[in-house]
Amino acid sequence: MKTLIIYYSDSGSTKIMAKTLSMNLKADIIEIKDLKNRKGTVNKFLSSIDAFRESKTKISPEKIDLTSYDLIYVGTPTWANKPAPAIITLIDNCNWSGKDVILFTTMNNNGSDEPTLERLEEKVRMRGARVVERFSLNTKGKSAENIINDTERIIQTLVLKMYSGA
Repeated sequence: MKTLIIYYSDSGSTKIMAKTLSMNLKADIIEIKDLKNRKGTVNKFLSSIDAFRESKTKISPEKIDLTSYDLIYVGTPTWANKPAPAIITLIDNCNWSGKDVILFTTMNNNGSDEPTLERLEEKVRMRGARVVERFSLNTKGKSAENIINDTERIIQTLVLKMYSGA
């Protein structure tokens, strides 16, 4: 079974999680880049508004050919209880028909990622995917080592290797 991990990361936490998943599950990995400037206080605030409104953004790569993958992980940070605009844009740009998907999010607050996961699931299901698992990780105040350890615990707890045959 061929597995792909697609992610967008702003602060680096989602990237650490995605790379840990990729190494442990022997999966290909693609980082989505948002071409809009999201750095600085004002741009962070505007990014939250973009996420809340589910505004599209210019991304690279613009589209990914998913045909050779059986299982696809999609990862995003949570902004304003929504997925980042780069991931919303990517989902809308790709053909998800018949794909098994595992969704993951990171958050840097004490709230819940459930609204983000629900919206991601709704978006990929509307495009023909089947969500087989979903999870989130609160990364607030955690070191890279803690994020790696927590991700490895999630892999074991949810028995993610059974999905990818790793």
